[in-house]
Amino acid sequence: MEMTKKIVIVDDDIDIITVVESILKAKGYQVFSANDKTEGLELIRNIKPDLAILDVMMTTHFEGFELAKELDNDDNLKEMPVIIQTSIDVLTTTKPSVQAMAREFRNSDEYSDLRVILVKDMISGNAGVDYLDEQGNNVWFPVNAFVRKPVSADILLPEVARLVEQPVVQ
Repeated sequence: MEMTKKIVIVDDDIDIITVVESILKAKGYQVFSANDKTEGLELIRNIKPDLAILDVMMTTHFEGFELAKELDNDDNLKEMPVIIQTSIDVLTTTKPSVQAMAREFRNSDEYSDLRVILVKDMISGNAGVDYLDEQGNNVWFPVNAFVRKPVSADILLPEVARLVEQPVVQ
């Protein structure tokens, strides 16, 4: 008997949580939710979910990014897949090093003034976030996927299945 996959949603919008929760529960996932970074981190550490779905703007503009960065820096949680829910446009590339591509975008005149650059490689699926924090420091971290808000089941479910249903190869 396969264990039910556990998913944590961290979002301050109860309507979004309700929609995403119902989409996931209908497919048999066990869903937990939190409304901010602190609650989310505690929940994730306690539950050790198979996937986290994070909103970006909650109490602060970059709270979801800060949470994702903390997860990436935590040896016990860094392997857990993360989906970022956002209404920010994602820039696409065909270069596997999305971090290098984000740096290229950051250094180009067209994108240099953006506070946030979301990059995804269309071939490998690698994705990441490059943003300028409140102090103007450049922050980078990898993520597994971006899902546009408002969330569509047709887009969310294949991403979730891709990230939690296959065995992760190290």
